[in-house]
Amino acid sequence: MIAFLRGELLEKHPNRLIIDVHGVGYEVHVPLSTYYNVGDTPAVVSLRVHTHVREDALQLFGFLTELEQTLFERLIGVSGIGSKLALSVLSGIEPAELVGSIQRADVARLVRVPGVGKKTAERIVLELKDRVANMTPEPGAVAAASGDRLRDDLVSALMNLGYHRPPAEQAVDTVLTSEDGDTFEQALRAALRELMR
Repeated sequence: MIAFLRGELLEKHPNRLIIDVHGVGYEVHVPLSTYYNVGDTPAVVSLRVHTHVREDALQLFGFLTELEQTLFERLIGVSGIGSKLALSVLSGIEPAELVGSIQRADVARLVRVPGVGKKTAERIVLELKDRVANMTPEPGAVAAASGDRLRDDLVSALMNLGYHRPPAEQAVDTVLTSEDGDTFEQALRAALRELMR
C-alpha cells in the first residue's frame, strides 16, 4: 500500500494531480482543499495517500493534512458513500467545518454540499457523530464557526451571481481570513475582486 508520496507536480487539475516520483508518474485524486493549497507546477509536493483497491482499479487519493485524510477514510466507511462522493464532500466543505457540522448534527449545512441529499447527510451524522466527537477542528475553526453565517451569505450571493461553489468558497475564505471587509458589502466586493484575479 502507498501511504505517502513526495515528488514534482507535473500536472494539476481540480480533481487530480500527476506527481513525478523519481521518473514514475502517479495519478492522485484530491479534494479541492488540497488542489488549492498544493502550489503550482513544478512545485515539490508531499501528500498523505489513501490507496483504494477495487477489482478493476487501484486508485490513489491524496491529502495535504491528516484531518482531510481521516475524514475521507471515515466518510468511505459510511454505508452508501464511495470514494467519489467522499472526495466530493471534502471538496464542498472545509474539513474543520465538516467536523463541526457533524458534531452539531447540522444536516442543513451538509445538504448544501453538491451530491449530498438529506438521507445521505442524516446517515453521515448518524454514523460519524460519535467518531468525530473527540476531533478538534484545526486552529481557527472556532473563530470560523461564529463567521459561518456571513460566510454562507457571501457564498450564496456569489453563486446567485453565477459563480460555482468551490471558487466562490475559496474567494470568501481568502477575504474572511485577510479581514478585508468589515461589512457584508465590503466583503462581497473583496470576494468579487479575488475571483477576477
